Amino acid sequence: MLDVVERLPERFKVVALAAYSNTELLANQAAKFGAEYVCIGDEARAAKLRDELHASGSRAELSSGVDAMCSIARLPQADLVIVAVAGAIGIAPTHAALDAGKHIALASKEVLVAAGEATMALARRNKCSILPIDSEHSAIFQCLQGAPPNSLERIYLTASGGPFRKMSMHDMESVTPEQALRHPTWTMGGLVTINSATLMNKALEVIEARWLFDVPVENVEVVVHPQSIVHSMVRLTDGSTLAQLGLPDMRLPIQYALVFPERLNSELPRMNLTDFTSLTFEAPDHDRFPALRIAQEAVAIGKTAPAVMNAANEAAVALFLNEKIPFLEMAVRVRRAIKEHDPKEPTLENVIAADKWARKFVQNL
Repeated sequence: MLDVVERLPERFKVVALAAYSNTELLANQAAKFGAEYVCIGDEARAAKLRDELHASGSRAELSSGVDAMCSIARLPQADLVIVAVAGAIGIAPTHAALDAGKHIALASKEVLVAAGEATMALARRNKCSILPIDSEHSAIFQCLQGAPPNSLERIYLTASGGPFRKMSMHDMESVTPEQALRHPTWTMGGLVTINSATLMNKALEVIEARWLFDVPVENVEVVVHPQSIVHSMVRLTDGSTLAQLGLPDMRLPIQYALVFPERLNSELPRMNLTDFTSLTFEAPDHDRFPALRIAQEAVAIGKTAPAVMNAANEAAVALFLNEKIPFLEMAVRVRRAIKEHDPKEPTLENVIAADKWARKFVQNL
């Protein structure tokens, strides 16, 4: 995101920055971009960040914790709030920003997975836009520009397939965290990379697309596309299928969200079509990668079940990364949590309670 901002200094000013734990990087970024406010999610690191802000020459005002993130999301100086935190922790600052009438550039799938109904209702009530940053949802959004209302028939979300696309289930039983963290295309954080290896990232994106584009979840289909060049597709009511293609570079969808509806010269690398002589698509294997069916089950139950799915998955991924459970056990625990949960209406309070319940349930299994 900051790389895009740096390329367009005449268009953007960074008002505030937040991070969970990387104090050194946050301090350096605050100094470089002249941020007025910084927030660290891990309150125990606030003192360390204060020292590093001083060392970097930054005069940014420091705060810490989720409530502080909500406060900077409401800052009157900000017109656009970028939400790019991993996990359900992004729900509260997103809602705070929407309450304050801010437009959102959203990269956190979990916000709409766990609280999609409430989040979209809040955006409509405050006349705020939610612009997708994820490459898949940005592709869908771009394909729909100019399409008549109610002309969307089907969404095709593309998936790289992750590092175990061709691995047998027997071999997947002994997959290590080190193996799962080697994504063939993207460089991402631990949670997102593991979600890509299990296809849980696509399960989350299916639910996110359901809310972003107001379509039934059965009209969202996942296809495996190992080359990661077609970022997603839509089929319209006349039978036309539109696709958005590009090199796997997140700066393009980020820039599109930041300057929408404009198209600015990004000076980013361009793809040469003749370099890609074969673009392939295949159906996902639901037996080896059950996450997609788990998402369908959660959506069918509705209410707080998707929030439970998301939180249970985050807890299961943490257990796997700490070598407490095997790779295939993650999906087992997520499905168990959904089955044992008593769904409630998806108010923000109930979503937060369901999130806490699911994490504890998975850890205690």
